[in-house]
Amino acid sequence: MKILAFTDNHGDPEDLKAVKKKVKNADIIICGGDITIFEHEIEYNMQKINDFGKEVLIIHGNHESDFVIRELSKYFKNIRFMHKKHYEKDGHLFFGYGGGGFAISDKEFEKKSKSIEKLMKEKKTILILHGPPYKTKLDNIGGAHVGNKSFTNFIKKTQPELVICGHIHECFHRKDKIGKTRIINPGPDGEIIEI
Repeated sequence: MKILAFTDNHGDPEDLKAVKKKVKNADIIICGGDITIFEHEIEYNMQKINDFGKEVLIIHGNHESDFVIRELSKYFKNIRFMHKKHYEKDGHLFFGYGGGGFAISDKEFEKKSKSIEKLMKEKKTILILHGPPYKTKLDNIGGAHVGNKSFTNFIKKTQPELVICGHIHECFHRKDKIGKTRIINPGPDGEIIEI
């Protein structure tokens, strides 16, 4: 499966054009949030993403509320809102958890992720986050780690196939691993990831 992932474009039309050029090479598209600057022109940006013409799994970032993205997603046939939800396609399990980005831990994620562990057995799992896991190359700003320990603990324990995250602009296009799990910040112009 080829995934086209992008995050944190904040409505930039050039980034959306760059992502659109890669759509033909993807089986599914993942958006890790922050498609706006505090929801400015959110309907327009979601329409542009819907117009990619392929299924898009989306979570909200810290610039959008889960309520607004959830409600608007209902009007776009290609957009599936994934916050606290899972979805299966071709033997792959996708689990999304959006928002935040600033907390060092997340009790709500810890509670929700327990129900996902049971579903992960014998499935390639793709975890979609807005904020990055703690103590990786994707949360390192000038030597300080600003990611989420709850995410890191879950990844260490369950070893999903892939983690897509964003939020930290200084870490666009960085990659790392926690055990066997690949972690990627695909940036606002997107990357094709094969699993």
